[in-house]
Amino acid sequence: MAKHNELGKLGEEIAQEFLLGKGYTIEAVNYRHRRLELDIVAKDGETLVFVEVKTRSDDFLFDPEKAMTEKKETLMRNAAVAYMRETDYDWAIRFDVIAIVVRGENRYEVRHGEDVFF
Repeated sequence: MAKHNELGKLGEEIAQEFLLGKGYTIEAVNYRHRRLELDIVAKDGETLVFVEVKTRSDDFLFDPEKAMTEKKETLMRNAAVAYMRETDYDWAIRFDVIAIVVRGENRYEVRHGEDVFF
């Protein structure tokens, strides 16, 4: 597996642990619909949360909200619609970004941007 793929997988695992620690439940990981993908689908109380995970290995910690391009937002929304149709979910939703900077073995920083599309 390429280094960037390993880093991405590690970031997703850290993000899942982070969300579980905040009391979320994980509904799906790496959900795919055709060419669309959602990194994590979780529940925060009654709210369904679609989470994009951005992982970096350098010292630059960016604002999670700035990690999202217009194209990525559109792809996430389309994937969310597909997920909601498949699961027959039609209640409150939210789009979050979790940014992770891995600084070494078992050393990382996590930033959680909630409701980043609004």
